[in-house]
Amino acid sequence: METEARYTLVGSVVLLIVLLLVASLVWVMGGADRISYQHYTIYFHNQSMDGLDINSAVKLRGIKVGVVTDYTFVAGNKEAVRVNIKLDESTPIHINSQAYIKRNIVTGLATVEISNPDATSPLLTTISPNEQYPVIAEGSSDLDKVTTDLSQMAENGAVLLNKMNTMLSDDNRAAVTATLHNVQVLSAQLIAHKEMLDHAIQSFEDASDAVKLSANNFNQTTSHLDNNIQTLSDNANNTLTQATAALGDLQQQSVIISRQLQMLTNTANYQLNQISRDVHQSANTITTTGQRLANPRNLIFGNGKSEPAPGEQP
Repeated sequence: METEARYTLVGSVVLLIVLLLVASLVWVMGGADRISYQHYTIYFHNQSMDGLDINSAVKLRGIKVGVVTDYTFVAGNKEAVRVNIKLDESTPIHINSQAYIKRNIVTGLATVEISNPDATSPLLTTISPNEQYPVIAEGSSDLDKVTTDLSQMAENGAVLLNKMNTMLSDDNRAAVTATLHNVQVLSAQLIAHKEMLDHAIQSFEDASDAVKLSANNFNQTTSHLDNNIQTLSDNANNTLTQATAALGDLQQQSVIISRQLQMLTNTANYQLNQISRDVHQSANTITTTGQRLANPRNLIFGNGKSEPAPGEQP
């Protein structure tokens, strides 16, 4: 009986411990379920997922804010890897946030790093059509930029080497050699004709001085000519002014002479009329006198008739 009672006590204790463990697990799992998360999707087109696994850390500014929940390949015009992540609900994800793969060089483990270029932009909450969660754009890490720059430098270096090989071909080397030889010959000829070149340079300088002197003389001549032209223009203006005044005086004199001629004409017409009347009267007188002289008897004796007395019939 004591053995059975002992077994019963042990079994009861074990059962109680198991119940406590189950209750603890249920409590822990229930508490975990009550933690709020934000889910997002990232499409990686250009970066390798090497070292990235489910539950890999998602970091923002080096702080773990979530984990990778799953990833899968997406077929299409450009293949990509779709990675779903869940983040703590207080994690600020903006519409211009970018995600990239950051890999530890020593361990090879990869994490998803999120960067916010502009912390003042609105938060990312819009879900695109045919998507389950909001989509964070793919970015590029500093290592990727360095790798891209190195690749570009390598390509440019290869192109430069090809151009140098082309430039240093046999034909180009021969052409460069001939050019150097020609330059050497030209230098020797210049040295041999140094005195002639000095004389030519001196002649050129003398000619330049002569041209400058001629230019100065031409400027002086031009100045004198301008002064003479200005004087001539002033004299011409004065002459025209005097001529205009003389024409005005002549016009006035012409008017006066015209008026005097008119008055003289009127006076002459009057005198001529008077002379004409005097001549006419003289002619009448001469005619009458002639008629009297034509009959001397009447002139001497009269015509014999007397004037009738008053009351008499003639």
